[in-house]
Amino acid sequence: MLSAFTNSLKIPELRQKIFFTLALLFIARVGANIPLPGMNIEPIQDFFSDQAGAGGGLVGFYNMFTGGALLNGAVFALGIMPYISASIIMQLVGAVFPTIARLQQEGDVGRQKINQYTRYLTIGICLVQGLLLLVALSTNPASLIGQGFSAAEYGEIVIASQVPFLITGTIFLIAGTMILVWLGEQITQKGIGNGISLLITVSIISGLPGAVAAAYQMFVAPVGAEGVSLGVPEGVLMFALLFAVTAGLVAITQSQRKIPVQYAKRVVGRKVYGGQSSFLPLKVNYAGVMPVIFASAILMFPAQILAYLGSATGMRFFNDFADSIAHGRPAYYIIFGLLILIFSYFWVSMMFKPIQIADDLKKNGGYIPGVRPGEPTAKFLDHIMTRLTLFGAMSLTLIALFPDILLFAYNVPFSVALFFGGTGMLITVGVLLDTMRQIETYLLQRHYDGFLKKGKIRGRSAARTKQIVDTAGLQDFWTAWRPLLFIAVGLFVLGIISWFLNLG
Repeated sequence: MLSAFTNSLKIPELRQKIFFTLALLFIARVGANIPLPGMNIEPIQDFFSDQAGAGGGLVGFYNMFTGGALLNGAVFALGIMPYISASIIMQLVGAVFPTIARLQQEGDVGRQKINQYTRYLTIGICLVQGLLLLVALSTNPASLIGQGFSAAEYGEIVIASQVPFLITGTIFLIAGTMILVWLGEQITQKGIGNGISLLITVSIISGLPGAVAAAYQMFVAPVGAEGVSLGVPEGVLMFALLFAVTAGLVAITQSQRKIPVQYAKRVVGRKVYGGQSSFLPLKVNYAGVMPVIFASAILMFPAQILAYLGSATGMRFFNDFADSIAHGRPAYYIIFGLLILIFSYFWVSMMFKPIQIADDLKKNGGYIPGVRPGEPTAKFLDHIMTRLTLFGAMSLTLIALFPDILLFAYNVPFSVALFFGGTGMLITVGVLLDTMRQIETYLLQRHYDGFLKKGKIRGRSAARTKQIVDTAGLQDFWTAWRPLLFIAVGLFVLGIISWFLNLG
């Protein structure tokens, strides 16, 4: 596997794509730490640092998807989730309105039109979410951050005039989300992997250092201290559990059922075609991480709106309703499981076309042994995929809810429980596997070994895999990326200086 990472830098095209992706992800992380003008983030950070196991509520859960930008009061505080919500709405609208459905079937032209509508809808969602968020922070921050928050104890969050703060803050939040959308599209087109998914993944992984620190405190905390305290046996069990959960995530993501396909022999002139056996790979988790992302976005959106309305209007009804569907409530888990099931079948119905597959098999002289070609084959494939989707949806639900068992039953900090399954871990594993698969495609095209050598065709020669990077390629790389590297080093030094100044 290590040789695969080394070989990735030996292919000029792949090397450019990887560093281009890393550069844009770096920009996204910088924007997640630039605070909004007129906002003091120290009261929020001090409040959450005093809360044991904080982060399991709505604010902490949404903060996970923004990579800490929400608690930093950053211009990227809304994250990429408004765009995800807009994409979900457009997908659902396409199943209801024939006009949108026709656009979805018109190829690149229709797709560009739908993307344009999705961006307009994203701006509208950002306008509502951003304005309500800023109103809640300026008028009643305790109802949004936590009932234990007191401005007299921790300080004022908004230090600017309310009206200018609302106007400028909303503009910055909308611009931040649209910048993230643009970065994601650029990564998808010119980089490696799916840009939107990578932005979410990097935001989740950004909490790993804090999770490691929280896990360390669990083992070194004195007896009787606030929070959970564990010993060496519990630590070994946690590492084994982490390994088992990660292996289970990979297994669910990669597992598939192979449907055998036999092709009849055809004689064209003097040549004989067909006669070989193949298979149709039907993935158990055909929808991937999309049902979990959709369900999380749908659940966060109404809870946010209700919480912001309750903070802005002072009506207790909105806050109570938001609490009833908040993270950790029974209604939340029921709705979450149902949404995963619904979106799993919805995604499969959109992407998996059994009638088209049956027609293609029939045209190419292929058939499934024991099943007649045509409509019976389509019904057979639909029946198989229906059962696989049910099992995949149940597995997704179990994995997504597993961290909450650690969080609420065993008092494990949310930042630690996040990496033992759940939405964040599922998204991370799925996106990283997809990105590695794309990198592996480039490696195999250049006759390099991939990340997994078992079952793969080895390179033409061992000497070829040990070739060094050509000097001209390195010179071109240094010329193209030297300004970015200087900027990165300068920002790193600036961050170190700022950290020492804060300590002082």
